[in-house]
This record gives sequence, structure tokens and C-alpha cells, in this order.
Amino acid sequence: MDAIPLVHASLGERELAAVKEVFASDWPAGQGPRGKALERELAERFGVADAVALSSCAASLHLSLLALGAGPGDEVIVADYTFPAPAHAVRYVDAVPVFADVRADTGTIDPQAVADLVTPRTVGVIAVDTVGLPADYAELQAIADRHGLFLIEDAACAVGATYQGRPAGTLAPVACLSFHGRKGITSGEGGALLTTDPALGGDVRLRSSFGIGSIAEQARVIGLPIPEFTEIGFNYKLSDIGAAILQVQLGRLDELLERRSAVAERYAELLKDEEHVTLPHVPADRTHAWQSYMVTLEPGVDRAGVAADLRAQGIGCGHGTWASHLQPVYKTDQTCPVSADLFRRNLAIPMHAELTDGQVERVVGALRTALRAHARPHPAR
Repeated sequence: MDAIPLVHASLGERELAAVKEVFASDWPAGQGPRGKALERELAERFGVADAVALSSCAASLHLSLLALGAGPGDEVIVADYTFPAPAHAVRYVDAVPVFADVRADTGTIDPQAVADLVTPRTVGVIAVDTVGLPADYAELQAIADRHGLFLIEDAACAVGATYQGRPAGTLAPVACLSFHGRKGITSGEGGALLTTDPALGGDVRLRSSFGIGSIAEQARVIGLPIPEFTEIGFNYKLSDIGAAILQVQLGRLDELLERRSAVAERYAELLKDEEHVTLPHVPADRTHAWQSYMVTLEPGVDRAGVAADLRAQGIGCGHGTWASHLQPVYKTDQTCPVSADLFRRNLAIPMHAELTDGQVERVVGALRTALRAHARPHPAR
């Protein structure tokens, strides 16, 4: 029986044709003509002042914190239930990540938890659109404004989602996107920064290229311009190969999101009466990008056993995401009980735009059987 992978990138002939064009050009590296064109298209689609194409969302988070002035001794409140990239980025600038617990129903950062963690050392907040669902930005922005903090939207998983009618990537003054292979649109690896502040965008663009700006642009100047290094920058550029792929993927975003949404609706329909799981909750004021589809298992279900049964049948699955504060690298005494509980009980099942209806039905059938095999019997009453 054919395997059903947990994730699968929707890449095809149009993307290959775009790469072929770059191969025939004079510039496959970063900050070339395709990268600049992608930045213009991102800025136009999202309606922001500037967009900077980068090598990853992690690079975007790091450069955002540098541009916003976070540094040693500062505290930055970060969403706990997520891939730990936000906390890593805070550590990159020698600041202190402070982990905020999340809502039990959505897994997104809890605004009340954020408010309770603000201290005189707090300089900002990084909210995360958890596996594609935007956080509560109205409340978060109000907290940030009240205390004079910056707010960053980690929209790594959420391209195509919305909150109160606004697209993810525009829900805070600075937003960080990912184009990793499991995202809704992808170049294999890649990311971008979107911002309402063109000066911040310029700062990030310069730092992303060793502090000297675009060599491709300088090469068009008559004479022999010699770049000057004005910042201790990084090599965080997105190649023009990746940018060309993303130009095609950006044009396909609505098509790919529509299919992911249809898969999510089918899962919800087929699993609505399944007593051993809780399905994803999407508040009425937002939409989901469905980077992942995670169910929350009832406490009596052996998740490892369920996963083993699914994988034995060639069906991909995963633990979901991380309770970051539990990771040993951070050595923190903080507790985030909701995040820790979701970390123990969430299970990601296949979600991508290539899934067929038949595959979805096969996943659900296998999941139901595995749940019954690995659920602890209810005690007699």
C-alpha cells in the first residue's frame, strides 16, 4: 500500500521552468533580480512598506531583534508552544527569552499570560501563529502599546491565514515568514521579513548581506565601486533560485490553500464524533493556513502506540510542536502547564495540498482503529 507522508511540497513543472530561467541568467545567488522582484511582489500582496527575502524565518527573527535593538539584559516574551526558533533568536542577541503559556483551545499565545510576565526589563513580544492559526493580535498590540514594547508576528506557518480580515504577515509592525519545505508555499528553505517601517527593512536588508548591501546592484554601477562594511552582518540572503521558485508559489498560494482547507474540512467531518480526540478550534474572527492538522488526544490514549500503528501502515504522523520551556537548552525554571499538556497530547496527521480524498479517508480509518487499540478503558462507575 502506498505511503501517505505527513508533509509533501507542492512543486512542479512551473517551478522547474522558473529555476531553468535562473540557471540561464548571470545571477543565481542572493539579492539578484529575481530576489528583488520577489520582494516587490511580497510587499504588494501584503500591502506593507517593505519586504526582505531571507534564507529562513529564523534569520528574519534574528535580524528583527537586532534592528529593534534587543540585546544583553533585555527580556523578550515568546510564545511557548512552538518550534523554538523565537527563543533561539532571543538568545542569538544575548537577551533572555521569557516563555508565555498558550490558550488551551487554540495553542496560540495567551494575552493574559503575556501581560502577567511584563517586567521593567521587558522590551518586546514575539507571538506565533501556531501551525497556521493567528494569535490574538488586538489584545497583544494593546499590551505592547501600553508598555512601550515591540511586537513581532512569527507567521512562519500562517501564510494565507487571516485575523479580523487582515492577512497573516501584517498583524504586527514586523512579521517573519517561512518558506520551509513543509509550509503552504515553499522554496525548500527560505523566509522573509515584512514590515510597516521602511527604515527597519533597510537595516535588515543590509545586515542580511554581511553589512555591504547587494553586490548585484553594485555590479551595475559604471566604474569600480568598492563596498564598505558598515555593519557586522550575516549571510542570510535567499538565492535567486529560491526566489524564482517562490514567485511561482506565491501565484499558487490561493489554489494550494484552498486544497489544504478542503482537507481540513474533510478531517473535521470524518472525526467529528470521535470521542478520543479534540479537533482543532478556529475562532470566528480568523482563518487557518493549515500548515499542520493536529488533533489533541484524550489523556488516556497512548500517543506513542497510536503513532507506531499509523507508521506501520505507511501513514506519517508527528508529535505536533514543542513546549519550548521544557527544552534543556534553555535551563529555565518557568512552567507553562497548558503548553506542556498540548506537547504531551497533540498528534499531527498528514496535511498537504496533494492529499486525495481517498487518502484522507484511509488516514481517518487507521487513526480510529489505533485510538481504540491504545485508549485506556474508562473506569467502571
